[in-house]
Amino acid sequence: MNIGVVANLKKEEALDSCYNICRWLLKRNHVVYIEREMQETVRCDLTVRYIEEAFTELDFCIVLGGDGTLLNAAKKLALKSVPILGINLGNLGFLTEIEAEDIFAALPGFIESRYVIDERMMLKVEVKEEDRIVKEFLALNDAVIAKGPFSRLVKLSTYVDGRFVAVYPADGLIVSTPTGSTAYSLAAGGPVVHPNIKVLVMTPICPHSFYDRSMVLDSTSKIRIAVHTGHHDVTLTVDGQEGYQLQKGQEVLVSVADFVVKLMRQPRWDFFGTLRTKLTEGY
Repeated sequence: MNIGVVANLKKEEALDSCYNICRWLLKRNHVVYIEREMQETVRCDLTVRYIEEAFTELDFCIVLGGDGTLLNAAKKLALKSVPILGINLGNLGFLTEIEAEDIFAALPGFIESRYVIDERMMLKVEVKEEDRIVKEFLALNDAVIAKGPFSRLVKLSTYVDGRFVAVYPADGLIVSTPTGSTAYSLAAGGPVVHPNIKVLVMTPICPHSFYDRSMVLDSTSKIRIAVHTGHHDVTLTVDGQEGYQLQKGQEVLVSVADFVVKLMRQPRWDFFGTLRTKLTEGY
């Protein structure tokens, strides 16, 4: 098989695990692909190929790290429809499938196709200025519009499918996927949404009004958010990893992307079991 291995290069444990997994796969005659930067960091002496040159050839990709590492890798792999096997080396690891100590016991089952695919919808997030799109992102968890640390609240006019919804005077607004419903949206008081349900969730952050409930929308909805503020310290953050400073007159458009993230799960994977374990014992 053609198997990619991606790791969080800032974690020593991830680098060690990456080397050991690559060696394990090569001994079993699989073709291994890693990032060029990873080989330079790990000083890998194994015969591997570079993942940047072969996304379309991969049967699946192993991602080592926490949810942040998986979120980052997912955007590249979703574009090529490559399934992801997440191995948790972080604290929570809600999206990952295997804990670090179970790697080599679990890998044979995935290589022998004893797994199911858990498809997760993504967001297309665009920044619009007048009649043109000036920036575009993909998100697996969420898109967040929020004020800066020293600025006053912002007023966010929201529209769904061209119809006015409300003006939120708040610290910000989160638009999340079902996957992202267990992330920032949950901490801000939003609902937990089963990943099989195709919806979008809008959750205000510390709203200064009685209109402070989350809103669940159909996945076909097109959301438009206009920012009204007397200052310029308002940021769009995507999956907690990419940021964009919004300028006066710009709007944020959010809709469901054409791509899905394919997460590899063991046949008995249970969302509610994961939810119960991660949100009660994960910390």
